[in-house]
Amino acid sequence: MPLKFLRTSDVAQASGVHPNTVRLYEEWGFLPPIPRSASGYRQYTPAHVEQMRLARLALQWPYPGGKQVVLDMVFAARDGNLEQALALAQQFLANVKAEQAQAETAVSFLEQWAQGRQIEALKRPLHIHQTAQRLNVTPDTLRNWEKSGLLTVSRDPHNGYRLYNAADIGRLRVIRVLRQAGYSHTAILRMLIQFDAGERSRLRQVLDTPDPESDIYYITDNWLTTLAGVAERAAAIIEQLNRMMREA
Repeated sequence: MPLKFLRTSDVAQASGVHPNTVRLYEEWGFLPPIPRSASGYRQYTPAHVEQMRLARLALQWPYPGGKQVVLDMVFAARDGNLEQALALAQQFLANVKAEQAQAETAVSFLEQWAQGRQIEALKRPLHIHQTAQRLNVTPDTLRNWEKSGLLTVSRDPHNGYRLYNAADIGRLRVIRVLRQAGYSHTAILRMLIQFDAGERSRLRQVLDTPDPESDIYYITDNWLTTLAGVAERAAAIIEQLNRMMREA
């Protein structure tokens, strides 16, 4: 029985996308070469549908650990190198889990600080350049955090210079760890407002719960939840590749 080819609309419906998306993925090189009929119509096969499903699943921002491994995985699958694609998908999942571990470590650091376990030992307050060097950040970073409302710094009454005490530096360490772990300024500010109000028992939840009335929302406003979703997507990518290998 001759192979029955599929139309662009068939691939789009099977993949849950618009036909224009299928054409774009072809243009961007995410699909295997698509033969044409004598009259110029595209002739898709079930393999194109599976690749389209894979690409659509994989090519969704964010890409914890970097996008290149995901692109390489899609291209490997496109070229029929499914074992290589599977290895890359597993690497992507490992990257996501590493980001999750870093985010969890940051939250643990926050919770220890909130309980008074992270105490800085200072003989005297530090100026901004000394503080930046101590935290391995730039003075501009400290100024930006202050402008963002993440902390208020005392000033020397004689010369107006910023003076960072032990509590300030402890707070800055928490901010730095959370920022390095991927949390947004908005999420950190939301958590610190609760901390300053004396609510210190549920900082993890506050850090991961965006304000429903906010006009602007970033995925890093609830980073833990976002990473959990990406981990599920990475597992689904692996499942899709396993299905493609069985059907190859």
